[in-house]
Amino acid sequence: MSPRELYNQWMEDAYFDAATKEELAKIKDDDAEIEDRFYRNLEFGTGGLRGIIGAGTNRMNIYTVRQATQGLANYIVAMNGQEKGVAIAYDSRIMSPEFAEEAALCLNANGIKTYRFESLRPTPELSFAVRYLGCIAGIVVTASHNPREYNGYKVYWEDGAQITPPHDKNILAEVAKVTSFDQVKTIARDEAKLLGLYHTIGSRVDDAYMAELKKQSIHSDIIREMAKDFTIVYTPLNGSGNRPVRRVLRELGFEKVFVVREQEAADGNFPTLPYPNPELPEAYELALKLAKEVNADIILATDPDADRLGVYCKDTKTGEYISFTGNMSGMLICEYLLREHKLNNSLPMYPAIVETIVTTDMAKAIAKDYNVALVEVLTGFKYIGEQIRLFEENQTYHFVFGLEESYGCLAGTYARDKDACVAVMLLCEVAAFYKKQGMSLWDAMVRMYEKYGYYKEGQTAITLKGKEGAEEIASMMENARKNPPRHLGDFDVLAVRDYQNDVRKDLSTGETSSTGLPKSNVLYYELSDNAWVCIRPSGTEPKIKYYYGVKGTSLQDSEDKLEALKDAVLAE
Repeated sequence: MSPRELYNQWMEDAYFDAATKEELAKIKDDDAEIEDRFYRNLEFGTGGLRGIIGAGTNRMNIYTVRQATQGLANYIVAMNGQEKGVAIAYDSRIMSPEFAEEAALCLNANGIKTYRFESLRPTPELSFAVRYLGCIAGIVVTASHNPREYNGYKVYWEDGAQITPPHDKNILAEVAKVTSFDQVKTIARDEAKLLGLYHTIGSRVDDAYMAELKKQSIHSDIIREMAKDFTIVYTPLNGSGNRPVRRVLRELGFEKVFVVREQEAADGNFPTLPYPNPELPEAYELALKLAKEVNADIILATDPDADRLGVYCKDTKTGEYISFTGNMSGMLICEYLLREHKLNNSLPMYPAIVETIVTTDMAKAIAKDYNVALVEVLTGFKYIGEQIRLFEENQTYHFVFGLEESYGCLAGTYARDKDACVAVMLLCEVAAFYKKQGMSLWDAMVRMYEKYGYYKEGQTAITLKGKEGAEEIASMMENARKNPPRHLGDFDVLAVRDYQNDVRKDLSTGETSSTGLPKSNVLYYELSDNAWVCIRPSGTEPKIKYYYGVKGTSLQDSEDKLEALKDAVLAE
């Protein structure tokens, strides 16, 4: 059917509620808006759904959530997983509780048990809960750090990680089979409870999760010693991190924790900022103001579902607060864990760290220094979570730490997704550790640069919305694939990795080999002078993303090289 025909169906069919029809009636004369809402079904990708909240087949609403859930339910039934059930969590976004409820009741109508958190929880706690409760799958309703008009729906499998092959493709196929809403089942909550299918969870899982977080701490003695002399400013950005982050800091002994009042309460409207992303400087305006008032050592911000952590720290020499990238904070935690565990003789046998292909190359230098295995995976923390399972199944390595450049990391194996709660906890411990030595986090970072090299990375994302935008992104990727550059500014392109076609080509010899990773629409350029560039379309947003990294001889040299490389990439 055409977009207009689908629009008319939604307006006429008794299946759709009055509020939906009232919303759609307001756009009856707007052909462009009708096309955008109905030109396709909201895509259920390999991670789940994400889109703008609203009425229409290309929007997040109770109907598209039910439809996707029915496909998941069909797969779970085929796997005989009804009795194991599904854990469900949600964050502070608009419609998150409602979408979580609709997902639960659709699963219940298919005879599948559900365990729904009583109120909002961080995404990593959902990852933990799947394994803790012995579920076959998990769902978390969140759009992570997207603007307020978005929401989403991520699916996890029984290992606690987001779905990966073969389950992602199989679930995708089942969702695709649900082509009409009359195929979708639902049930009243009271009936689901009477049938023993609908369960509410809360404090028991919280307590178990909190215990696992605290196990990752190494020097609780230093925390207690520095508790009165170390000041933290924290903002949950109106998301789900508020309670767990404050609780773990309190239980570890940190005493001086100040929370940004305007961004404390859960609120999907995000009233102080339109884009609740800890990667953006504007997210810290209120936190920086508070930090100066209380003379904070460190500023921490978590995104709405509390899986990403942003950081500023005070430079004691200048008195100014310095922004840290996810690579920087991740490397500080990584080296601290390796060094202190090694000194304590608590580093496991065959230790490994895992990073994505767009994460800093400093990780390779650190892994080499500590004689630790380093495993690279495709972009997306689900591939890091997958490696934890593979390590355990194959008895190869012991996972110590995993990170991606986009402000996400994980220490330990209690969860299989990035966890800002454990990142906050450990980074505060790292900062307290260095403060005892008279150093700031920035001093520690400079020391790492001096030891391992001045690595610096950046990213540029170009947003291209709608049907035309999606087509343009596809065209840009295809052009880059067919016409790889030989030079990017002063950097020579030494080799091209085309992950979609599983080919690495050495441009000087013409030799080809496998990339060694699953197929994905990603291009990676290996450059001269330890530099690199990676291009891929976002899997969750209407964007094409460019990543780049360099290694300089000083802070200024690395900044200059990165800026020159960025200019060359965007000029292509």
